Amino acid sequence: MTDIYEKINELYDMRRKVEMGGGDQKIEKQHEKGKLTARERIDLLVDPGSFVELNPFIQHRCNDFGLDSVEGPGDGVVTGYGKVNGKPIYLFSQDFTVFGGALGEMHAKKIAHVMDLAAKNGAPFIGLNDSGGARIQEGVVSLDGYGHIFYRNSIYSGVIPQISVIMGPCAGGAVYSPAITDFVFMVDETSQMFITGPKVIETVTGEKITPEDLGGSKVHNSISGNAHFRGGSEEEVLSMVRELISYLPQSNEERPQIAAFEDEDHYRPELTDIIPFDAIRPYDVRKVIEHVVDHGSFMEIQSEFAKNIVIGLARIKGEVVGLVCNQPKFMAGGLDIDSSDKASRFIRFCDSFNIPLVTFEDVTGFFPGVKQEHGGIIRHGAKILYAYSEATVPKITVILRKAFGGAYVALNSKSIGADLVYAWPNAEIAVMGPQGAANIIFAKEIQGSEDPEMVRSQKIEEYREKFANPYVAASRGMVDDVIDPRETRIKLIQALEMMRNKKETRPSKKHGNIPL
Repeated sequence: MTDIYEKINELYDMRRKVEMGGGDQKIEKQHEKGKLTARERIDLLVDPGSFVELNPFIQHRCNDFGLDSVEGPGDGVVTGYGKVNGKPIYLFSQDFTVFGGALGEMHAKKIAHVMDLAAKNGAPFIGLNDSGGARIQEGVVSLDGYGHIFYRNSIYSGVIPQISVIMGPCAGGAVYSPAITDFVFMVDETSQMFITGPKVIETVTGEKITPEDLGGSKVHNSISGNAHFRGGSEEEVLSMVRELISYLPQSNEERPQIAAFEDEDHYRPELTDIIPFDAIRPYDVRKVIEHVVDHGSFMEIQSEFAKNIVIGLARIKGEVVGLVCNQPKFMAGGLDIDSSDKASRFIRFCDSFNIPLVTFEDVTGFFPGVKQEHGGIIRHGAKILYAYSEATVPKITVILRKAFGGAYVALNSKSIGADLVYAWPNAEIAVMGPQGAANIIFAKEIQGSEDPEMVRSQKIEEYREKFANPYVAASRGMVDDVIDPRETRIKLIQALEMMRNKKETRPSKKHGNIPL
């Protein structure tokens, strides 16, 4: 007679079989490619011993094309929940050793189920992607499975943080799930994303290209902007995911935790030496960031894409903030199509998850040129205006040097809802730079003089003194205070403490229509 212990032993035997995935041979092949298994990745991501697996015994139910005689442990995906830095998270990890990680009906059902649990419980959701795409043998059922995932990515956007980690191929329709999520991580050399693969492209267009050159980590981090982070190994990337989680709240109903911070002098005399007084000389805005935020706390996002703007998360006296900063090292810090998209999406993310926004402004304007105009700089630039205007989190701007034209308005000016605007005493705030303005306003005087260059220089200085300084804007209430650069961190600490309980609403509506 069978007793309970035999059944328990049978349970453990079945569980071991599931945990072996595609078996030793396929696990070895995965390792030969420099890739970890689905479960090894989970072990690296979550706190030790915290992972709880869900639906391990799910099996496919396809009987076509020989699948009736093929087992697929877990149907090619591991799902469950665990903790990262002590905070609950939910996740899936696709198992390339089973059906090449291809998504079928039950595979998708497992992912959708754990996504629903994440939303119900208000916890971040992380997807570890390593898949050959839709399971062809299951036909339209697999495509329907993708739809269920895309739908949840969309409706849970702004409700819980969603993170995608690409750890192998991610092709065809599968790429749209990561594209909807908040952050995408990639691994150098072993992860790729593309709608159509190299072979299809060669057949249709005749273009020859490798998978890495078409959709590798460098391409998506520096050219397309589809990814936000990349690392040299899976271990490095998963460590970066853990770091990112430390900055985020669990859901849109919480704020990020205030971390421990060193009790230090907030007065920063180094700031006066970083920015050249000459408005046309470049500098690295990251050095300003380093001297304003808590030591070592800045986590830059999309560092290789649209380098003329710098975005990222940091802490100021332990409080998490989102930073949006012009970068004069590239394109004189001007705003173009890509930087507009980059900044706008990050602003909306921060607003979704109650992260205060700090803007360091040094902008010449929107970047000129036929390519930019024909590419839709009007529409793309309008996204920044829209994102700042709709955001209700604390919004603080520090004008470091230049703030010209429509870009001044777009970058969190008082007129579009900034709570506080500070300016350094050397700031120039105007419709355009003094050189351009003088050439237009005093054109007749300059051209009709005996020494045009001397007159031009005089008129430039005259315009600068009368208009291109922070005191004109301050006199109209567009700047709340002109501050000593060395006190920038002090002023930000005071502002963040003062606005910790800020509450602001917008008119009731289904949703706005951002100019996409």
